[in-house]
Amino acid sequence: MRVLVVSAPLVGHVFPLVPLAVALRDAGHDVLLATGGGGLAAAEAGLPVHDIAPGFDFGRIALRVFPRHPLIARAELAGTAGTRGAGLLFGALNDQLTDPVVALATEWRPDLVLHEPFAVAGAVAAARLVVPAVRQENALFDGRDLVGATTARLGPALRRHGLSELPPPAAALAVAPPSVATQEGWPMRHASYVGGGELPAWLREPGERPRILVTRSTLTGPGDQGPVPAVVAAAAEVDAEIVLVRPDRRTTARALPDNVRVVDWIPLDEALPASAALVHHGGAGSALGALAAGLPQLATMGPGDRRHNAELVARRGAGLALRPRDITARSLTQLVTDDRLRTAAGQVSREMAAMPAPADLVARLAALV
Repeated sequence: MRVLVVSAPLVGHVFPLVPLAVALRDAGHDVLLATGGGGLAAAEAGLPVHDIAPGFDFGRIALRVFPRHPLIARAELAGTAGTRGAGLLFGALNDQLTDPVVALATEWRPDLVLHEPFAVAGAVAAARLVVPAVRQENALFDGRDLVGATTARLGPALRRHGLSELPPPAAALAVAPPSVATQEGWPMRHASYVGGGELPAWLREPGERPRILVTRSTLTGPGDQGPVPAVVAAAAEVDAEIVLVRPDRRTTARALPDNVRVVDWIPLDEALPASAALVHHGGAGSALGALAAGLPQLATMGPGDRRHNAELVARRGAGLALRPRDITARSLTQLVTDDRLRTAAGQVSREMAAMPAPADLVARLAALV
């Protein structure tokens, strides 16, 4: 069959779709990934990629949308807007994506459209062609809520394509471990393409001291301080090896404590097994990656869905949820010494390992056609 995979043009949205897309391709199906922006890097995984958002600039969309909704904008920066901010942003984005996605689908004629919750343009194209649409989760919200919030802002695009509403999907793929978050659909083990980069040999083995990996978001914007500055400020008082992954230039230009090392973009999933903990910006991909590896994590509460993700992890007992400015040597030490965090993270890891792998879903998806 021919499968069109549609994602918002953002790295953190595209990369979680790649493992299933690769599994479909490896099973002999024709796969085309429709995205844009930084997501075009998915071509490095050997997938054909079509740019549906030339000149994409997410910041420009936010600057156009949020000034008309100041209360939602303020809540979005605080991480308390729920799906309202996402509905505004991704509703506007999908209004731009719908026409090129429908045009691509009309030309390429897929038998099935696989899309993420923030790319409902894929569902519109599937409805126009009367082929099954499948929603693959890539966040820790329930995709039904995200699609509902986005579609509520998509009236003009729906009408342009002869639709009064968005039909329900033929299936949904739920990646969240049930003990952490509830999602509708067939369970599928979280996996994500991690992009290029080589893993240094020293990151493949545990060090003399517990190792804490520290990452930042691939998307920056207002209120997005991230954890790196606070971790660097506290590092000298922590009995651990701290590794900053792809820090910004301001960080690398300063003198760093002796127990802090710096690496460029690396395949993070390969570095996690030899590490003791992960500190990150609160993105769903990072949270799920640490849970899959069974590592305690410190997720910072920031804009968008980051507070939501961090609080889910903390509620499960598998990590800490802190504002960046509240990160201290004590909290970093707790990450590598608190057995309760490690036990809970290990439980979730085993729960995720028992979920079907992406390749296990291929035949079930083919049966929809």
